Parts: sequence; C-alpha cells; structure tokens
Amino acid sequence: MANDRAVNAAGRSVPTFVNERDQVPYQGVGKYRPSGDKATTPIRTCADFPADGNKVVGSLREALEKAGLRDGMTISNHHHFRNGDLVMNQVFDAAKEMGVKDLMWFPSASFPCHAPLIDRLEDGTIHHIEGSMNGPLGAYTSQGKMRGLGVLRSHGGRWQAIQDGDVSIDVAIIAAPTADMFGNATGDRGPSACGLLGFALADSMYAKHVIVVTDNLVPFPCYPWQIQGQNVDAVVVLDKVGDPSKIVSGTTNITKSPDRLLISELTAKFVKATGILHDGWSFQAGAGGTALAFAIFVRDMMREMGIKARFIRGGSTQYLVDMLEEGLTDYILDGQTFDLEGVRSMRENPGHINTSPFTSYNYHGKGNFASMLDAVVLGATEVDVNFNANVVTHSDGQLLHGIGGWQNCLFSKCTILPIPSMRDRMPIIVDEVTTLVGPGELIDVIVTERGIAINPLRQDLIDRVTAWNKHAPAGDTLPLKTIHELKHEVERLAGGPPQKPELLDNDIAIIKWVDGTVIDAVKQVAG
Repeated sequence: MANDRAVNAAGRSVPTFVNERDQVPYQGVGKYRPSGDKATTPIRTCADFPADGNKVVGSLREALEKAGLRDGMTISNHHHFRNGDLVMNQVFDAAKEMGVKDLMWFPSASFPCHAPLIDRLEDGTIHHIEGSMNGPLGAYTSQGKMRGLGVLRSHGGRWQAIQDGDVSIDVAIIAAPTADMFGNATGDRGPSACGLLGFALADSMYAKHVIVVTDNLVPFPCYPWQIQGQNVDAVVVLDKVGDPSKIVSGTTNITKSPDRLLISELTAKFVKATGILHDGWSFQAGAGGTALAFAIFVRDMMREMGIKARFIRGGSTQYLVDMLEEGLTDYILDGQTFDLEGVRSMRENPGHINTSPFTSYNYHGKGNFASMLDAVVLGATEVDVNFNANVVTHSDGQLLHGIGGWQNCLFSKCTILPIPSMRDRMPIIVDEVTTLVGPGELIDVIVTERGIAINPLRQDLIDRVTAWNKHAPAGDTLPLKTIHELKHEVERLAGGPPQKPELLDNDIAIIKWVDGTVIDAVKQVAG
C-alpha cells in the first residue's frame, strides 16, 4: 500500500498513502468538495484545573509530562518568531530527556535556527516533519535522510488540515511574548514582542493539550488576548522565548538590485496601466525584496493620483505601516508581522488588525480574504510556459523553502509574479517546473526585467496593456511579450535552457494543494 501512486489532474504522479495516512490526489482548482464535520477536541472539565486559574508549571519537561507526551505523538508550534525562535529546540531536548521517540513535528514553518533538530531526527526523537521547511532542514530532507515523508502545506492548508482532522495535534507549543497565569496570551507586547500569534490560533483551538511558553508573565488578565486561556492547559515561564530582531530575515529587506528594482517598477506601472490601481483598491505584496520595492513604487503612484487603498493584506512591514500612518490605506489586515515597526503599529494603530489563516486563507471555510484582493505580488523559484510555478525547490531540485501563504494568495483577482529572468545565470522560465506548487490557471502575469508576459487566459489584461501602449508616452509603455518569447530570449543569453536536476525515484516530500489534495511529490536529489 505504501507504494500506491496515482496520476493527478495536473499530470503528476503522486503517492496515495503517506505517513500512515491515505491521500487524495489533486483533482483541479475548485474540484474537490470535502464532506463531514470539523474535527473536535476532548471534553474537559474545570475540576481538572486550579480554581484560582494558576496554570504555571515549573519547566517545559513538567508541562510535557502533564500532557502525557509519549512515542508517536504530534507536537506543533507557530513560527511568528521566524529565525529568532528559542523554544522548540528546548522542547525536543526535553522530549529526548524523557526518552520519547518517533514524534511528528508539525510547525507552521521552520527556519535555520532549528538546524539543531537534525540531531533529534538522527537520534529518533523526531520521526518526520510536516511543515514548511527552510534551509538546513529542507536540505536534510532533500538528501532522503528523514524516515517519514515531509508534507508541505500552505498557511491556509495547515489550518484546513487541522480543522478537517487530517492532522491531530497532541501537544501544541505556543511561544507567547506576554501571557498571564491562566494562559491568555498576546504577541504584540513584552520584551520579546513579535506581533500577532494568528498561526497558533488553530493549534490552541484543536490540540488535545496546549502549552503557552512566555518570558513575560503579567497579572491576570493579559489583554488584548490573541490566545484564550480557556484553551490552555499549562503555562511555562522561560528566561527568553524569542529574539524579535530576527523576525526580519533576508526575505524581508527591500531589494537594492537594479534589475529587481526595474521589475518592481514595471509591476507598479502594470497595475496602473490596467486600472487595477484605483481609489479603494486592495493588494498584498509578499515578503521578498522585489515585492517590498513594488510597495514603494505603488505608494508614490497613489500619492500622485490622490487615491488610497481600502485595505492591504500583510505580512506587515515598515513600508505598509508608513502607508497606514500616512492615510494611504484604511487598514492593514495582518497575518504575520515581518519587522519591529509592524509590531509597534499593531500595538498602537486601531487600523492595524491581527488576522489568522482562517480569515485570510483557509479554503475550507465560507470564503476568505485572499480572493477579495485586487492584486497580489509574489515571488517564485521557477515558472514554466504554462504559467505553473514553483516556490519550494530550485532548478537543482533542492528543497529549501516553504510554501507560506503563497498558494492561498493565487486566488486574488490578479496574481502577479515579478521575478528575475535568471538566477546565477540559470533561466528560471522553463518548459516544466521541477516541482508544481501553483497551477498556471491561477497565475495571471509574469514580470521580468526583460518583459511582461500575461497568461493567455487573461485576454482582458492583454487588451488593457495593448490599449495603454497605444496612447502612453514612449517612456511609459510596457514591454509586453509572450511567455515563449521571454523564454527563448533568456535561453539565448544564457547559452541554452537550464540543465534538469538529477533526481532519484524515491519521494522525500509531498506538496499539498489548498484543499488538502496532493498536487506534487518532491524527489530525492542524486549525489
């Protein structure tokens, strides 16, 4: 049964049994309709908890022991501290001391700071990881060393997996910059303030046991609370839970590359030329340097046009905060705080709203914010001639990135990928992406320094750019090309198409689509 496979609706051969669970192959955008009820949690009674509300215990190990941690369980955590998390390495060290084996780790994302957990994979404490893997853990998985298969989900897909019962969390670890003894917790204040805790909300609601870990215990009530104490079993106080300066990473700094600044400017000109940029519009820009530069260019255009946005979807950055405080948008609907100005703004500005993947991204809900956006600007590691895109592996096949909210954002009214035509002299527009993460029918525009390609499915956008170019001054025309023209031009400059990676037959991870189906499998890299 473990070797069962199927060819899904995207033409990809995927396993139908992974980590002891049946899997549904991808059926196409909007084709899979789930049935049944949402997951439930065990009924608890106040008689099991202190009447005075004090749930503080002496250590992580004591909290894990009270939760009944044992072999084969699932431990989850959020990633709002990004590369500054100081808790999860300690959690799995405590699990090792307890002699617990074969745990499944279910993070909303991992970062290079979690490289020490390779030791816990090697010694058997952790069996496998189901969560977006960045850096060393992704490289470890690419080498085929993990005993189970990695499972990569989008942020919304993770919420879907929890609420649908695809993943049952035994113990949720919630690192909270501020909490009270009862377990109410928030992320927007305290010495380690990291912003919101929205990625931990599903864990707090659906996990069998919830442990809040804080370095700033305040008198009851901790308010505003992003996590409610009624969902919390225990509170642990540590000296430090995270380094908020490290929520800013290389992907959250504005680009200084002339080529990428040009790409950002072309993207801003595109939304203006097509009428997407209008009074009351909405947009989301990813955390990459090119997307952040786009926000700067579009801000200047909004000033010149005398217009503002109704709302901007975050990850929040200082650039979006500047727009909010200048009055260029009414709201930031924030899903993840990317820098310390975002943290400050969430604490101080009533128009800076903390959200969760349920409101923003979950595909198994009664709608979400992502599809309401006029435009979304995202990155990609590869795009093919059918506009399919890859964000988790590079052209060499190495698994080095997570999905984040990328898949969920594809449902906006216009999805734009501003990407360089080459990386390290390798063309990134290819015949077929190494790993399929997003189907081309949802990707509308590719913007490179060598031209703009619009998906033929969006004839309306092609017509708008064509009409713009007929009347625009020479300096404002947009370099419209087909995806094939772009590909051939870049290959001529690079001396040919990129060499395909040498991959082995065995899977090392699967990619889930937003509805929980399997859209692709990642193969082990040879050598």
